[in-house]
Amino acid sequence: MTFTKAAKFSFSVSIALMIASATLLVVPGPKLSIEFTGGSLMEVRLPEGKTKEDLQGALATLVLPGDKELGNVTLSVTQKDHIFVRMRDLSNEEHLTLGEHLRNTIGRVEEFQFTTIGPTVGETLKYRAMWALLIAWIAIILYIALAFRKVPKGLSPWTFGLAAVLALVHDILLIMGLFVILAQMTNFEMDMLFVSALLSIMGYSVNDTIVIFDRIRGNLQEHGRRENLETIVERSIRETLSRTLNTGIGALIMLFALFFFGAESIRWFILTLIVGTVVGTYSSFFVATPLLMLWQKKDR
Repeated sequence: MTFTKAAKFSFSVSIALMIASATLLVVPGPKLSIEFTGGSLMEVRLPEGKTKEDLQGALATLVLPGDKELGNVTLSVTQKDHIFVRMRDLSNEEHLTLGEHLRNTIGRVEEFQFTTIGPTVGETLKYRAMWALLIAWIAIILYIALAFRKVPKGLSPWTFGLAAVLALVHDILLIMGLFVILAQMTNFEMDMLFVSALLSIMGYSVNDTIVIFDRIRGNLQEHGRRENLETIVERSIRETLSRTLNTGIGALIMLFALFFFGAESIRWFILTLIVGTVVGTYSSFFVATPLLMLWQKKDR
């Protein structure tokens, strides 16, 4: 199968996956951390013999100062038998009351962390994360259009930038869709560290795409008058394939080492980078390049 046929097939598959991922972002939707939603997060370990159900029962009987209610509470168990308790934002007095109530009803409860973020701060962080991704996309379009301004006559440098950014949109959508599914089965929540991983993936993916685009530009200048665009694209893919795959495999070896032997606190961050490296390498060949080929053929 030639690259052109493979690209058409994979491009159709990518469109279907993007639609599925976009649907997952609506139903059931992403599970956001308290950094975005606001609230309090407490990590505890129960005494031996006590279970998650015992903790739920204890929280149901809690009466806070001023006869206030605790409201909705979400519990999730980690691999180390720690339990994350996610609830509305609590004051210091309410936190102390909660700790005393758990000791009286369950026994000695070890508390490893307690974090509170107000709803206003959470909304601010959410908008900043969205702006960070948007500004990065715009900057990439401008940079690539400037870098590829000396393309052969009759071709637009803007199509290089737009194709690269649409490939990044594909990467982000697929990764977020996958982690929406993971969030339904695990205690994963999208936080600022996850956004940092997405920005890192964008940088890696666009680097791969630029390498391929630069080879296409060079071959267009050298062979553009004797060969058609599809032949030039296939030649460019063959010339950059080993370099791109070797770079990706080298990055994955390092990331898997960090995933298995690194700290627990960065495990989701590393997993995001692993998925992003695979998706980014794939999209450089089978999303960005077919888009560029489609637009450039139309321009010519």
